[in-house]
Amino acid sequence: MSEPVQQATTGLDDAPESDDLDISPGKIAFPVVMGRTSEFFDFFVYGIAAVLVFPYLFFPDSDPVQATLKSFAVFSLAFIARPIGSIIFMAIDRNFSRAAKLIGALFLLCGSTMAIAFLPSYAQAGMLAPVLLAVFRFGQGLGWGGAWDGLPSLLSLSAPANRRGWYAMVPQLGAALGFMLACGMFYVFTRVLSQEDFMAWGWRFPFFVALALNVVALFARLRLVVTPEFKRLFDEKELQPRRVIETIRTHPRQVFVGALIPLATYAMFHLVTIFPLSWTTLYTDHNAADFLGSLFLGSVVGGLGIMLSGILADRVGRRGQLAIAAVLIAIFSFFAAPLLGSDTTGGRTTYVIVGFALLGLSLGQASNAIASRFESIYRYTGAAVTSDIAWLVGAGFAPLVALGLCSKFGLAYVGYYLLSGAVVTLAALAFSRTLETVR
Repeated sequence: MSEPVQQATTGLDDAPESDDLDISPGKIAFPVVMGRTSEFFDFFVYGIAAVLVFPYLFFPDSDPVQATLKSFAVFSLAFIARPIGSIIFMAIDRNFSRAAKLIGALFLLCGSTMAIAFLPSYAQAGMLAPVLLAVFRFGQGLGWGGAWDGLPSLLSLSAPANRRGWYAMVPQLGAALGFMLACGMFYVFTRVLSQEDFMAWGWRFPFFVALALNVVALFARLRLVVTPEFKRLFDEKELQPRRVIETIRTHPRQVFVGALIPLATYAMFHLVTIFPLSWTTLYTDHNAADFLGSLFLGSVVGGLGIMLSGILADRVGRRGQLAIAAVLIAIFSFFAAPLLGSDTTGGRTTYVIVGFALLGLSLGQASNAIASRFESIYRYTGAAVTSDIAWLVGAGFAPLVALGLCSKFGLAYVGYYLLSGAVVTLAALAFSRTLETVR
């Protein structure tokens, strides 16, 4: 049975945060960013390869559009596996230690990522090749779900009252950095290698890099989570794992609404990264390497947007900042099809740059909006589980749905899809005013 807690009716901006920690936020920020960078690097390396490589190596018997749709179906498996990974590794955390959980999850994540680099093609192994791809993609999702270490919540809890928005966006910088690294590596290889060399071995190299990056991130995080000082801080702030079922049973509304608040963000996440790469590759003569360059530039703009979100959140509040971003995404949805479907590379590049700017503005506060819905004793587990559900609903099937819609009905329906996410986010933000959050 869970401990009794005192409830108070608050708004989304009233996270259960305090300023009495004796650890500076800056000391926590570096391992948080490193951890997120390594996770998103693994994620985006797979995502880019799911467009440029996997349709042709693992689904060669289908036409390019159908092969890419099959590749995106496998891509979605990680998001299905992620909540399962959270349940498994939360149990390891409770019964063993946070360090054991983190080591196991990150080795599963980077091990699955590296294993993909060794996979044979369909021409070499037949149906075994896509089956193994699906198995290791599922393994990535399990590891991704278990990689939650609680440090982003500890960073938020340690932030000064007038800079909570700024520190809330810090972990999200890892998404921009991870995409920059993944996109930059594929840009170089598609530039310097012939198509034959790239398909034979060049695409495999970024998957090898995942090992080094994950090891560095692992030690940066373990350096904090295993020290007596940080263990005491986790205990004092009650950032300890609870049973997932108990968390959902005691906070059903917080989980449900918390998963819907970032829907526009997570739909946008793939509609400016993975999906436009597939669209330009399949339906235009825009060179893949050139478009990767545009995506890299977009990720820089996205990083700036993430930082801007922290400034705005500290001035207008987290709810107001998220609402502004959702409205801008809704407006952008009407221009998405004309820009991406433009006959010029400039129109498609504009889609990427503007889209990344809005993504950064929205993504910067989306994660902490989820975590802040839970009182401290449930925050560690609640943030992880709600985030898993939000990613599954908002992002898991976005490339598959978007490519399926545009291939059958046209690009305009991709804009409608994005608009629906923005509408749900605004509705969830409005409804969240009626919920009780706990200090």
